[in-house]
Amino acid sequence: MVSLARFFFFLFAGAGVFGHLSDSFLGRKGSLQVACFLSAIFGLLTALSPNYWAYAALRLLTGFSTGSVGLCSFVLATEPIGPSRRGAAGMSTFYFFSGGIAALAGVAALFQSSWRALYVFTSLPSLAFALAVLPFVSESPRWFLVRHRAHDALRVLRDIASKNGRVFPDGVTLKLDDDVEEDDENVDKNNKVEEQERNSASDSSILDVFRSRTTRARLVLSVLINLLCSVVYYGLSLNVVNLKTNLYVSVAINSLAEMPAYLLTALLLDRFGRKPLGIGTMLLSGAFCIAGSLIVPGAGAGGAMRIVRMGCGVVGIFGMAATYNLLFIYTAELFPTVVRNAALGCTSQASQMGAILAPLVVVLGERVPFAVFGVSGIVGGLLVFYLPETMNKPLYDTMAGLEEGEKTVLK
Repeated sequence: MVSLARFFFFLFAGAGVFGHLSDSFLGRKGSLQVACFLSAIFGLLTALSPNYWAYAALRLLTGFSTGSVGLCSFVLATEPIGPSRRGAAGMSTFYFFSGGIAALAGVAALFQSSWRALYVFTSLPSLAFALAVLPFVSESPRWFLVRHRAHDALRVLRDIASKNGRVFPDGVTLKLDDDVEEDDENVDKNNKVEEQERNSASDSSILDVFRSRTTRARLVLSVLINLLCSVVYYGLSLNVVNLKTNLYVSVAINSLAEMPAYLLTALLLDRFGRKPLGIGTMLLSGAFCIAGSLIVPGAGAGGAMRIVRMGCGVVGIFGMAATYNLLFIYTAELFPTVVRNAALGCTSQASQMGAILAPLVVVLGERVPFAVFGVSGIVGGLLVFYLPETMNKPLYDTMAGLEEGEKTVLK
């Protein structure tokens, strides 16, 4: 469990580094390419480890590169989507994550006799994705726009329209949400100010999130919620060792239990909104984890009680899986394009910190982990009350655009 915590710590570091690079010169696609190549290379080298220390070092490097693959791919996939379809499109990406975990349980069972073969087999998909899929994926048009490459953004949008059988109108121009129309007499006067603002927009960082009172409060709440959610999500996944059931079967059941959660959340997300679903799923998970902590397997019906407790865990991971992936969508909508990946990187770091703590909670026994997970879920659900709703709201591009947009909403 300690080695697993170290692995998650390097996931924590990688999420922050690649989150910043994704918002800066590398872009969403470039950062994803680098992360996939590094993940595959370090994974394949792990299979060749001559001793424990080489193995441990390569596992840490794999964690550093792997930590941002999901983050960059999610933002790259969802930024071009409009408000009406963003929730369903975002949730659909997570079926592949759960499917991969379920497949991993089967693959691990097949390669029990050779851990080296297991590392080779599980590293090849990342390399195949980087070589066979990513060259045909376009960069995010929103990233192009905030980097003042509007012609590239228009090219991507025209390509998307063409592949969807739609006609992109001629004469369309793109501008950032902090661009305003100026009277002719004020243009010369404000040119220098505008240029400075544009340069700062493309060079924004996580520090700009803390400078704004609006985004600062959102980030602190998002970090705390993601931390608590991750403790429960990873904790319940790892807690299968305390259930005294078949490890591979339990992992597969837990991962498959997540898929109905994604479907239900996708169906309800644009009907009830991000905030009510976030509150409801976290409280659901917390309640069933508390119930699981109260179950004491007796001498006569120990097997039946363990099944009941496993059922509580399955419902718990059902609710928290919905929350965990909903938070990706929710967090992406809370912050503007110029700092979106940096903010997501920060909340992803909080998630990895929760993943670091989860193994340390699991070793506390059979009942205590369920109690900790239950309290974490309930507290996290209560914190979601303080976040604003983002359903059907635009994705802002700049900090100034978000501030102005929020003022308009408050009026």
